[in-house]
Amino acid sequence: MTFEELNLNKPLINALNDLGYTTPTTIQQNVFSVVMSGRDVCGLAQTGTGKTLAYLLPCLRQLQFSKEKLPQLLIIVPTRELVVQVLETVNQLTAYMNLVAVGVYGGVNLKPQVAEVQKGMDILVATPGRLVDLLANGLLKTKAIKKLVIDEVDEMLNLGFRTQLKTILDLLPPKRQNLLFSATLTADVEQLIDTFFNNPVRVEAAPVGTPLDNIAQSAYAVPNFYTKVNLLELLLNQHGDMTKVLVFAATKELANQLYDQIDATFPDQTGIIHSNKAQNQRFDAVEKFKDSTYRILIATDIIARGLDVAEVSHVINFDMPDVPENYIHRIGRTGRADQQGIAITFVTPADEERQEAIETLMNYQIPMLDLPPNLVISDELTDDEQPKVYMKLPDVKVPKREDVGPSFHEKLAKNKKVNVRRDYAAEKMKKYGRPIKRSGKK
Repeated sequence: MTFEELNLNKPLINALNDLGYTTPTTIQQNVFSVVMSGRDVCGLAQTGTGKTLAYLLPCLRQLQFSKEKLPQLLIIVPTRELVVQVLETVNQLTAYMNLVAVGVYGGVNLKPQVAEVQKGMDILVATPGRLVDLLANGLLKTKAIKKLVIDEVDEMLNLGFRTQLKTILDLLPPKRQNLLFSATLTADVEQLIDTFFNNPVRVEAAPVGTPLDNIAQSAYAVPNFYTKVNLLELLLNQHGDMTKVLVFAATKELANQLYDQIDATFPDQTGIIHSNKAQNQRFDAVEKFKDSTYRILIATDIIARGLDVAEVSHVINFDMPDVPENYIHRIGRTGRADQQGIAITFVTPADEERQEAIETLMNYQIPMLDLPPNLVISDELTDDEQPKVYMKLPDVKVPKREDVGPSFHEKLAKNKKVNVRRDYAAEKMKKYGRPIKRSGKK
């Protein structure tokens, strides 16, 4: 099936042709008719399968012109980067349509976003926190909203937006179509569906945890942090096809440490993005990575769901994720739009359980590669890798109940106080050899 065969109007077909899209993905094909029917939808598909177009195409097809300029379509996403990405896709698809889309997110000044909202719009893309700010201050009217899309809802709940989501859903018009998209169907997601959705149709594109066929996976067994740094630098130097490399670190601190090491070897080619970075720095790093100013982008899992960069050649898991599903989201940043991608993972001895959990989830064993012969194995350890010294606590024997005596005990003889009448004169005679008498006052 092609997009021409779907019930799309001419403006959308023209926009898709401009973008070079001809064939819908499985999730796009399966969701389209259900959304057009007006039913609530719960779409399950892993990252990189085209969920954004899956909900935008039918929603934009049914969107009608309104003089009021109040939002008719509300799209809620978990991160600021995802707001920008979805907004960019909306603007591309509405190039031949007279529709206005606005994006709002936290971490920046509220006033410019309020000014944009008050000018009016047809489509609003928002993060939960900033949307609650607008609703609580009466700056946004929701009476015209006909369709609600909650994208990456499992990540939204993981980030702690449960309360904000419930607040938003309570304030929206009860008569609306709900579209929910998630990579995993957790108990929290099920509860949200049962509470606020009206018997949704479940559409599943691919079983969660299924690795994409167009991503070649491999792994290296590496002993420590600095050896991993040496291996990454070696791979970057040896492989000219590593043109856009997305490197995932476990924490913000490790990302900063890695950046300091890699930037020294590849100056002006390396960017970094995590939640402690200012918003303009995050956007700047992503833009420079997109236009190939940066060859390497070091990131934490916060952007594993919200980064859509064309032609990412390699994903490097410098650290393995704690949550197995995050591995799927990470490697899904490459091999997008049916292109070939490569995912390489560095596995330390401490990562063996994580590796096993990931392979169990995927039902696939990641091939292990031999370390390059010219790799320098470092003996230097980071503070976290230093062996920990644990002191063994002595076992305290608790007395048996029958051995425990009363709470009052007789004192020992030497500790007993006895009132004795002292002979001070005799004591003085013994000490000084003569009687000491107090002389009278003069």
